[in-house]
Amino acid sequence: MGHVVRMTATGAFGITFVFLVDAANLFWLSQLGQPQLVAAIGFAYAIQFFSVSIGVGLMIAATALVSRRIGEGDRTVARTQAGAAMAIATAVQGGVAALIFAFRHDLVSFAGADGETARLAARYLGLTVWSLMPMAVALVASGTLRAEGYGAKAMYVTLTSGMVLMVLDPIFIIWWGMGLDGAALGLVLFRFALMGLGLFFAVVQLDLIARPDWAGVRSTLPLYVAVAAPAIATQMATPAGNYLLTIVMAPFGDDAVAAWAVVSRLTVLAFGGIFALSGAIGGIFGQNYGAGLYPRLRSTYRDALIFCLIYTVVMWAVLLAATPLIIDAFGLSGQGEDVLRGFTRVGVGGFVFVGALFVANAAFNNLGQPLRSTLVGWVKDGLLSWPAAAWLATGFGAAGVIYGQALAGALVGGLAALWGWRYVARLGPDVQVTPAPPRPWPNTDRYRRR
Repeated sequence: MGHVVRMTATGAFGITFVFLVDAANLFWLSQLGQPQLVAAIGFAYAIQFFSVSIGVGLMIAATALVSRRIGEGDRTVARTQAGAAMAIATAVQGGVAALIFAFRHDLVSFAGADGETARLAARYLGLTVWSLMPMAVALVASGTLRAEGYGAKAMYVTLTSGMVLMVLDPIFIIWWGMGLDGAALGLVLFRFALMGLGLFFAVVQLDLIARPDWAGVRSTLPLYVAVAAPAIATQMATPAGNYLLTIVMAPFGDDAVAAWAVVSRLTVLAFGGIFALSGAIGGIFGQNYGAGLYPRLRSTYRDALIFCLIYTVVMWAVLLAATPLIIDAFGLSGQGEDVLRGFTRVGVGGFVFVGALFVANAAFNNLGQPLRSTLVGWVKDGLLSWPAAAWLATGFGAAGVIYGQALAGALVGGLAALWGWRYVARLGPDVQVTPAPPRPWPNTDRYRRR
């Protein structure tokens, strides 16, 4: 439990600070008194969520490969695979950025935006989407730091970059009068700061990542894709569900969509610890499996579930008490106020089960069964969330979207936690991961000599 908490706490502190800065970004925009700006960010967020989730999936795959090599004691191959993973992730995110830029107007229109709100959302996407490539570099660097156990270093990357954005946002948005463009500029600079610091710690200071070359990329690619493809598919389930729920929310008006944007920021801000937990225990699972320490796999899984329960209960109490302050700070009213109250009263509680789902996914992704993560993620977000939200919205209005999301999370999260525990509990010397963990390519001696 101590290792789980330490690794999670460092990640949570950095991630939560970044999300706090993101929420502050939305706050500064709300001070301009134009609900369309906040709604535009909400629509753009639903689309950006896809690209960020792809980046997270690529990071998960890098962490899984590198941590396993470290657990086996082969740090030379770990460095080579980390460098190759960084090159591959950057190329993938470049392609994603090009697609989003080309179809940004269609995407925001399909999400339910129209008129000036749609134009602003598309403009924000056009200005920020190209910064996905430096963010890909930063995520792989952060994943490599965590795979090696440098949780504090990974925290410094996000913490320092977040401080930069915290200072720049009010300058760009309010003092320089740039509005939405200022928010976009701040996000781009933030992602470049992430990349610079990630490379400094992982490459310059600790030498954890080798310079990528064609031989390393070619040899790593099939191993990386074998983990990354299902990991990305799993991560894509959440933005797909969020996109569908945004479509359900859109008919209730800009006030409801603005509140939905606030809820999205509050979710990642309040539950940064849960999101950090899944990344932290991924490296722990990978290292201990590589070292053959099977009892540690089970104790890590158990302690992570306990952490989820305690963390969620604390956050639930905090958000319930802060509800009036949040409503006043962001100027929510009507359906928007109902959406926020639905989240703090009911939606937050669902994270007991959503957190359990993240724990199960971390075990599946790092212990050879990533397709199981894909399955449970898409059942929750692609199969159940949208019909549950649409059904409950007919009786509860815009708040019904929150209730439907929580209901789907409770059903799938509970079942996934049990499935994950049964899988981890049976692993041992006589029961190996199926399929077998990726092994280094045959001619590793040439990389060792380097």
